[in-house]
Amino acid sequence: MPVRIRLQRHGRKNHAFFHIVAADSRAPRDGRFIEKLGVYNPNTNPATIDLDFDTTLEWIQKGAQPSDTCRAILSYKGIMHKHHLLRGVAKGALTEEQAEEKFQAWMEGKHGAIEGKKSTLAEKAAKEQAERLEAERKRNEERAAALAAKEAEANAEVAEASAEAEEAPEAETAAEGDAETKNEA
Repeated sequence: MPVRIRLQRHGRKNHAFFHIVAADSRAPRDGRFIEKLGVYNPNTNPATIDLDFDTTLEWIQKGAQPSDTCRAILSYKGIMHKHHLLRGVAKGALTEEQAEEKFQAWMEGKHGAIEGKKSTLAEKAAKEQAERLEAERKRNEERAAALAAKEAEANAEVAEASAEAEEAPEAETAAEGDAETKNEA
């Protein structure tokens, strides 16, 4: 019974996540499996990988063959590197302590790279948010200035109309006063 470590699709349409499982290679993709090893969610940035390290390493050492995608995931998490180092220990090329020391150094470098990516993404998101807020503030200022200009123009027209209305009765009273003086004469 050849065992494969592969992905099992779950989730809804266009928003899949995967279980990482050890399964018989003859079983269907989403069918029967021997053991669930972890979860892989590619919808987050960076992708979320929750994996049982020791159990997965045990399956790899027993001869389970990972699929291409699972091999990439296992390499990313360091399981393939640990397997490589343990084979060196079995052959006598390294001691157990040397292998563990090399693995810890590799994991620290990997953790630093992941944290760097997360901080870069967070900074980029904060910068984009600040730019959006600045653009929105400018648009609001432009709209407020245009609205103020429109209101000032409307107020000026109302003032002109009221000034004309006040001048018209004065002109009529002056004309009436002139007519009365002519009549008296």
